[in-house]
Amino acid sequence: MLPVSRAIFFLLALAFAVPSAFAMSGEGCGGDCASCHTLSLKEAKVILKEMGEVTSVKPAPVRGLYEITLVKAKERTTMHAYLDYGKKHLIGGQIYDLSSHQVVGATAVQAKPQPDRLDPAGLKSEGSIVMGNPQGKKKLFVFTDPECPYCAKMHLELQKVVALEPDLAIYIKMYPLKMHPHAYDKARVILGGRSLGLLEKSFAGGELPAPGARDSKQGLDESMRYAESVGINSTPTLVLSDGRILPGVRDAAALRKLLQ
Repeated sequence: MLPVSRAIFFLLALAFAVPSAFAMSGEGCGGDCASCHTLSLKEAKVILKEMGEVTSVKPAPVRGLYEITLVKAKERTTMHAYLDYGKKHLIGGQIYDLSSHQVVGATAVQAKPQPDRLDPAGLKSEGSIVMGNPQGKKKLFVFTDPECPYCAKMHLELQKVVALEPDLAIYIKMYPLKMHPHAYDKARVILGGRSLGLLEKSFAGGELPAPGARDSKQGLDESMRYAESVGINSTPTLVLSDGRILPGVRDAAALRKLLQ
């Protein structure tokens, strides 16, 4: 067993070494990373067959790791370990939360389910980037992350809808997820410039300038707090004017039907 200090060091080093080019599954980026990374119980059993019998797999409290419960074949003892997203390294020992000085792990908290509806009175156009007709009577709110590949797909569909719906105003709310390390600064720059062009440049993989004096954190932080308060935890997430919440990518035809 590694000393606590060395175990913490290796866990932190591993967490920062996780690649940012994720293998995609599903139709949206979620704060719990499950939208981009998967490990089934069956797959874990194959990977760790020489270590023992895997009985459960779930997200670890540290990003970049799965928490594995397995029973050692000879001793028949149960242990918890952590497998990295690359599925190449197994780490034993405990994980300590440095802010609370408590051991975490084996009790990883799952994200709360995203609700189906919110109170539309709380939806504000302030702090948004407007796409389409700013005076449009039809309204659609979109929570998006500038580094989310599914948001990029959704944006292309929104462009099609705008071309077909001249009375539509789309309010894009920046919602950078913690799983995308550079998204917050990019969102600040995009929101500071109220720039669809910068958002589209980010979606295309282009580099954005560093945040400047005009790129205040306040408006972005307010949007993020609002999204979290109503239970939005993935991107893209659409919110209709009646408060219906629609996570994930929708094509232009489906969106037009929803807007009727």
